[in-house]
Amino acid sequence: MIKPIEKVIDLGDGRSIVIETGKLAKQADGSVVVRMGNTYLLATVVAAQEAKPGTDFMPLSVEYKEKYAAAGRFPGGFQKREAKPSDYEILVSRLVDRALRPLFPDDFHAEVFVNINLISADKESTPDALAGLAASAALAVSDIPFNGPISEVRVARINGKFVVNPTLSELKTADLDIMVGASYDNIMMVEGEMNEVSEAELLEAMKVAHEAIKSHCKIQLELAELVGKTVKREYCHEENDEELREKVWKETYDKVYAVAAKGNANKHERSDSFKAIKDEFVATNYESVEENEIPTELINKYYHDVEKEAVRRLMLDDGIRLDGRKMNEIRPIWCEVDYLPGAHGSAIFTRGETQSLTTVTLGTKLDEKMIDDVLNKSFDRFLLHYNFPPFSTGEARPYRGTGRREIGHGNLALRALKPMMPDENPYVVRVVSDILESNGSSSMATVCAGTLALMDSGIKIKRPVSGIAMGLISDTKTGQYVVLSDILGDEDHLGDMDFKVTGTVNGITATQMDIKVDGLSYEILEKALNQAKEGRMHILGKILETLAEPREDYKPHAPRIVTIRIPKEMIGAVIGPGGKIIQDIQSTSGTVIAITEEGNYGIVDISADNKESIDKALERINAIVAIPEVGKVYTGKVKSIMPFGAFIEILPGKDGLLHVSEIDHRRIEKVEDVLKEGDVIDVQLLEIDSRTGKLKLSRKVLLPKPEKK
Repeated sequence: MIKPIEKVIDLGDGRSIVIETGKLAKQADGSVVVRMGNTYLLATVVAAQEAKPGTDFMPLSVEYKEKYAAAGRFPGGFQKREAKPSDYEILVSRLVDRALRPLFPDDFHAEVFVNINLISADKESTPDALAGLAASAALAVSDIPFNGPISEVRVARINGKFVVNPTLSELKTADLDIMVGASYDNIMMVEGEMNEVSEAELLEAMKVAHEAIKSHCKIQLELAELVGKTVKREYCHEENDEELREKVWKETYDKVYAVAAKGNANKHERSDSFKAIKDEFVATNYESVEENEIPTELINKYYHDVEKEAVRRLMLDDGIRLDGRKMNEIRPIWCEVDYLPGAHGSAIFTRGETQSLTTVTLGTKLDEKMIDDVLNKSFDRFLLHYNFPPFSTGEARPYRGTGRREIGHGNLALRALKPMMPDENPYVVRVVSDILESNGSSSMATVCAGTLALMDSGIKIKRPVSGIAMGLISDTKTGQYVVLSDILGDEDHLGDMDFKVTGTVNGITATQMDIKVDGLSYEILEKALNQAKEGRMHILGKILETLAEPREDYKPHAPRIVTIRIPKEMIGAVIGPGGKIIQDIQSTSGTVIAITEEGNYGIVDISADNKESIDKALERINAIVAIPEVGKVYTGKVKSIMPFGAFIEILPGKDGLLHVSEIDHRRIEKVEDVLKEGDVIDVQLLEIDSRTGKLKLSRKVLLPKPEKK
């Protein structure tokens, strides 16, 4: 048996994380197994030796995959094998990707594939909090160039205390839950949800996470020393022409700066103006050159650097943004609700050149989303879907369905709104945001439009939520920096940070941050958070001008749902043999009925598009579950005639004996002389046999006594 090389991270609470290498997947460039409790992650990394010709970016691929065998389960579906990634797997892959990507060398362009597999699982250790550590450790024991290591941890606030990598049981009571990715010196990524916390509390949680990550990074450096992987491979993935670079800068920089300084709010006009400068450079310098001999790739690369530097210097030195706004200024906003008559709730939210058309659909228990992940088998009652079609940015390409970015943006918006959903809500709710125009902050537009659409639908959300995307332009050499509110797409692309913050008047509900530079101080983060709060409050004011509070009632065509509780032992009686009774109630009343167990009760959801149908179903169900009461008068139907009396159905499925002596005051020789099957009569329940539960009825006590002669 091969003995692996191991390093241990002591978590200080009786738990530890073990990183081992040298035992599994040894043909990969780097591989590790990260263990915490019975949760094992196998992470591998492989990089191509050379970059593909013409590649000028980092072709990184991160895949997180959960094996059902890790939890002793079979996959669902007909194939009974792992298929396409679940939303959860995609979200974990994105968390790792966002922390790793900025730390590869700028001139390293070989394809890199990071694979993280959950190969063993327990019910308390969360694998997503270990995935970033596993990926970075695999890079650490490889010869792939990487300016790490990094790690990721989860920080939750439980009973007022911050806990690093809490158990799943502990997470259930958390009011703050964030994932933080960082190197030893700098935070790279933050994402999470919280229950209206302050900016200071979020910043404190980030500091707690970073302190824990520092120990993870030290252990990885020690592991790299042990396996002898401190020297990384040599590479040469870029060909440059310094003379051409200088020429592009000299002939285009001032022109680009002048165009940027005009402050044009129209993205396409601004883009066309920048493109015209590059086209002019090519036309001037390559007038008599064949097209295939023009160094187009190098020109594009150097011109992009010119654009980036000119725009950044414009903001740092002159305080001018691309669209002419001040650093903390929000683009013009207009909103509208109830735009779509067929939806149960709808809203348009437009900020500058970013627009979301969002709908709300109210459904029943039958519309719940079933989740069948390896460690999570449950149902979702609140869904949010985000769609980003190519026409929203003016692109001429086909729309191939939901991508990873859409899943990530939709999850952020869901996290922002979910804490504000009412505790008592009978509906399954689906929010769909279709981005119709995009120039930055489309996920935040989704949050704002989602708030309006929910209020328009009549859902009594606790408080309205707004969101804003913050940016940063910084110069680490001079110490200059500016924080940008409500960033444009170009400012995101050319800037150093994309920091999204959502919240209510009471505090933050969700955040997502990606940092693209080293050396971002907590002072800058604090300024960004406080400036974001100002922006959120401004946007929230615009939302409330459009619709101040949820509508009093649902739309006329929205389904109506009534929820009642019945004794658990009565569920079978309502459903009936083979579902016969519940199907009959649904067909005769025109309702949809769903029953679930909750403790000692059955929860019955009755939905229909009108009150009369619901009342009809309620009457039937209440009659079935009613408990007979001694002394109460019932209107019952004669079910059968016997020599000694008649059996009367006083409640659905509940018969009582009306003895011949209790039919009338006078003596009855034959029951048939007075009653026949199908007759409807009033009877009183005299007694319930304590041993057998049999019901004793009387008709006689309801009749006037004959006068004595």
